[in-house]
This record gives sequence, structure tokens and C-alpha cells, in this order.
Amino acid sequence: MAGDLVLMAASFAIILSGAVVFTNAVEWAGRRLDLGEGAVGSLLAAVGTAMPETLIPIVAVIGAEPGSDGVAIGAIIGAPFLLATIAMVVVGLSALGYRGRRSQGRHLEAHAPTLDRDLGFFLVFFAIGAAVGLGVPEGVRVGLAVVFVAAYGAYVRATLRRGGEVEAAESIRPLILGRHTGREPAGRAIVLQFVVGLGAMVGGAHLFVDEAINLAESIGVAPIVLSLVLAPLATELPEKANSFFWVREGKDALALGNITGAMAFQATIPVAFGLAFTAWDLDRYAMLSAVLGIAGGIVAYWALRLQGRFSVPAILSWAALYAVFLVYVALS
Repeated sequence: MAGDLVLMAASFAIILSGAVVFTNAVEWAGRRLDLGEGAVGSLLAAVGTAMPETLIPIVAVIGAEPGSDGVAIGAIIGAPFLLATIAMVVVGLSALGYRGRRSQGRHLEAHAPTLDRDLGFFLVFFAIGAAVGLGVPEGVRVGLAVVFVAAYGAYVRATLRRGGEVEAAESIRPLILGRHTGREPAGRAIVLQFVVGLGAMVGGAHLFVDEAINLAESIGVAPIVLSLVLAPLATELPEKANSFFWVREGKDALALGNITGAMAFQATIPVAFGLAFTAWDLDRYAMLSAVLGIAGGIVAYWALRLQGRFSVPAILSWAALYAVFLVYVALS
């Protein structure tokens, strides 16, 4: 089992290293395309940081090993659940902790249309995906998968039309694989870094799937439980550290777009993949995490959109929702 733990830790390191390279390339691509801050946060940054978690179910299904379906479904459901709970706790604590250095204090200076679109989109489609997990014919699942993909395409178009102001080049870290000449990197360098980062994430995801199945067998738990807890914590949460720093600096549109945009993406594209290529039979663990994730999304809409600020009751609610799942798993 010790060897499995070491290899799983190595898989996380590979995935996250690739994600850093990939996300940096995505941010520069957004700058080159003159995308607004809301679009960069909700599309490029969100999808870029969600990519490691998204690749895990794809690699699991392609591998087709015993238990891989559970790993895939756990990763698909676990990511939105974590984003709607613990990720919100992290940025909420940042907003409260640094309210003295933020010109807006606890108040959010976010892009309201982006918040409305992201959170509403997440709540509708994640709820539908969870409901389908109770059991529908395969033909219906495949049809819904097409609808989910088309819906995300419509979401992308709407976000690009109302993306907010373009982010200044000075606020983006230099291209990691660039030559640091002081000028904006060339398109070829951005594409190369994009491919390198994506390749690292695919390789790390493949290693993670193999070791998750082996470790689950060693400790006697279902692969889906391990995937629900470990995969999102290791691949999603570290990448949301960007939102922590953006909130501290008062860049609320980027910080929240990074999370809510990832929620919109994770509620549609990975779920569509699960609907089309897995049995999508959600067990009690997956269904509970889906319900708690939806509840977290409702709290987010109430706190961020209706109240326009991070509040202590909202942060405690998100933490409690995640704690309920952990207690249930521990007592089962």
C-alpha cells in the first residue's frame, strides 16, 4: 500500500505541474484574444484549472479496468461538489481575512451578469445530471449528453459577448516556457506550452486512475468513494489558490469567475461524458455529494449575488455541507 500512496502522490504532482504550465498558457491566450476579465475567469482560467480533474474520468473510461467506472463517476461528481463547498470557503476566508487591504472590504465587485449566468447554469444542469443518475434508459442519457454539450456551447457564446474589461498584460505571470524578453510571448510559444501542460496532465491522470483502483482495493473501500474525496481535493483545490490571491488583491471578477465558471463547466462537459460513456448509476455516496453540491450552489447564489458579499453564515454553511459528506462516509 505504501508504494501505491507514493505513486498516487507522484500522479498529483505531475497533474498539478502540468496544470500550472497549462493555465499560464491559457491566460496568455486570453490576453492575445482580447477577452474580457469575466470571460478569462469563467472560461479560460476556469476550464484550464478544471482540466486535470476532467481528464481523470476520460482516462479511467478509456482504460476500462475493473473499478474504473467508479473512479470516473466519483471524479465527475466530486469536482462540482468541492467547488460549491470548500472552494467557496477558501475564497470567503480570504475576503474576510484581507478585508482591511481591499478597497471594497467584504463587498464584492464582481461581474453580476457572469455570476447570474454561472450559478444559474450550474444549479440547473447539475441537478438534471444528478436526477438522471437515479436511472434512465441509455438512449435518453446519450441524448441528454448532446444537450449538455450544446448548452455549454451556448454558455460560452454568452460569456464571450459579456466578458467585461480586458485584463492588463502586466497582471499575468510571464509565460513559463517563454524567453522572458519583456514582450508579449509569440503565439507558437503559447501553443507549445499549452500542449506540454496538457500532456503532463494526461500522463498524471493515467497514473492516478491506476493507483486509485489499487489503493481502494488495498484499504477495502469502493473506488468511487476514494475518487469523490481525493481527486477533487488534489486537483481542483490547489488550482483555486489563484482565487484566494485574486480576492486578496480585490480582483473579485477573476476570483469568482475562476470558481463559478469551473462549476458551470464541470456540471455539463464532464457530466455529458459520464452520461454517454459510463453506466451513470449514482450510488448513495455520489448522490449525497451531488445533493450537497446543489445546496452549496444555492448558498453561493444567496450570499454572492443577492447579498453581494462573503458572510460568516455562508462560509459556515459551505463548510458544514462538506463536513456532512465526510461524516457520512466515515460512519458508513
